Amino acid sequence: MGADIVTALTDSSLATNQINGEFESRDIRMEKYVKVVQRFVKPLKKFTIKQIPRRENRRADVIIKMASTCVNYLSKKVLVEVLKERSIDERHVHTLTTARCTWMTPIVEYLQHNVLPDSHEEDRKVRIKAPVYTVIEGAHRKGFMMPWLKFIDETKGKEALRELHTGSASAHEGARALTGNILQMSIYWLSIHQDALEVTRTCVECQTYSPV
Repeated sequence: MGADIVTALTDSSLATNQINGEFESRDIRMEKYVKVVQRFVKPLKKFTIKQIPRRENRRADVIIKMASTCVNYLSKKVLVEVLKERSIDERHVHTLTTARCTWMTPIVEYLQHNVLPDSHEEDRKVRIKAPVYTVIEGAHRKGFMMPWLKFIDETKGKEALRELHTGSASAHEGARALTGNILQMSIYWLSIHQDALEVTRTCVECQTYSPV
């Protein structure tokens, strides 16, 4: 809010003395809270925290009760912020692995950086295949009688096939219809039809109830 001189009032003797450094923070959770406060007050010119008796804290108690019961109907003069998570909660970060090379990698490198494989045979294959592809926020393939098809790798493609075939809105279609639905989603990978056949052949319901 732009303030650089702040006085905080609390009815907690423990919090006051731990932030002032008079008490030692032995509890791990309280130690995290103290570090958060220290980080916030560091840029301030002056910060003071004072303990006040509970009987002198009626105004804050009233606001807390109002906010917990009817926050949507409060007057605009009463400013309430609803905290949906604790300030000491840590964010979990997933480690990302580098994308593995696929059959599309040489084509993308050729289209983006004009880099060709060392092998003469592979060089020739890339030059023949490249004209039907382009790079628009990822690699796309020219679709015949349909829009550009966005390239995805086989792993994501198989996940899409399984979701279409056995998901909540599935119809347990055959491989040909499944391939057509994938193409209508404007996504593409090299082994669509073979993967669609594998999905239908390994589907228990299809193998049980389909005509012999």
